Amino acid sequence: MSDLKSFISIIFIFIFFINAPYLYAKVLLERVGEPLQYPWGMDFLNHDEVLITERPGRIVKVVISTGKTTLVTGVPKVFAGGQGGLLDVVVDTNGKEKEANVYFCYSFRSPKGIGTAIDKGILKENKIINIKSIFISNHILNSRKHFGCRLLLIKETLFATLGDRGKRGSAQDKQNHSGSVIKIHLNKDEKLELIREKTIFSIGHRNPQGLALNPNTSQIWSHEHGPKGGDEINILQKGKNYGWPIITSGEEYFGGQIGIGSSSPTHVSPIWTWTPSIAPSGMSFYDKTMFNEFKGHLLVGSLKFRALYLIKIQNDRPISENIVFKNKIGRIRDVAVGKDGSILLLTDEREGGLYRLFRE
Repeated sequence: MSDLKSFISIIFIFIFFINAPYLYAKVLLERVGEPLQYPWGMDFLNHDEVLITERPGRIVKVVISTGKTTLVTGVPKVFAGGQGGLLDVVVDTNGKEKEANVYFCYSFRSPKGIGTAIDKGILKENKIINIKSIFISNHILNSRKHFGCRLLLIKETLFATLGDRGKRGSAQDKQNHSGSVIKIHLNKDEKLELIREKTIFSIGHRNPQGLALNPNTSQIWSHEHGPKGGDEINILQKGKNYGWPIITSGEEYFGGQIGIGSSSPTHVSPIWTWTPSIAPSGMSFYDKTMFNEFKGHLLVGSLKFRALYLIKIQNDRPISENIVFKNKIGRIRDVAVGKDGSILLLTDEREGGLYRLFRE
């Protein structure tokens, strides 16, 4: 019996000391740099610098270690109204930090109405040069809602989410960009001046504002806003239909069913839903060790509840969720994981900003 007690004591001590750094390390949440006006998207230039978009039409460069914030010039005029403006940004340094390729998604106004575009430019010092449009949506209308516009760069392929612009039926139109996820082959397509009909990768989306590559499976995960209830996470597959507005777990804002129900054999069902809605925006898989308890799971920002959610994953599927924190910094618009394991967050506020969650 004494041998058993000794063995149990040794195991307890071993477990305690293995976890001691995490039990006693102080968790800090701090603003980095200057206040930002409705920041929307971000991407890393290197381990210590990020580019951040502000919805009214600015891009800034922030040094994470010092907070130094520098305005990036050369950004084209955008239409900043309703939910539109300068939205997401992704960076491809291609081994050249001083001349990185930058891709950004935004809304624009034309004589026919408001549309969505993606431009490419080169970041040289603190200016974007050689800008050209690589995508212009074929659905122009006066709605100021549901632009989507989350970007994901995988090697030489750019994925972009496009909201239904508040016109539900467009999400089921295979010829219409709205309500879809598009795929752009950068090297192939950029040799042409502009191709309006980029590849539609999937359809049936309402307003997707989260897009991330699962490092374990190489699958693309997306989340989107439902109506009243019915926010959802999907695993994207080429050519699939994700059902909006035919299937949804949400309902009309004034009450009443939308579509035929929450599932259908001819449409892809979500792997996770939120009812009530959390208004998700931004997502990132956590694959570092600073927060070892997060490793292998998914971080999602919530606009509605001003919270950071941890979606726990088992066998490559969500199984549960926890709120990491709530009501501390505002409406969380985007989430990114730094190389050191710290978590970067953007708050969608008039005086929002970049925040860093880390262990000291």
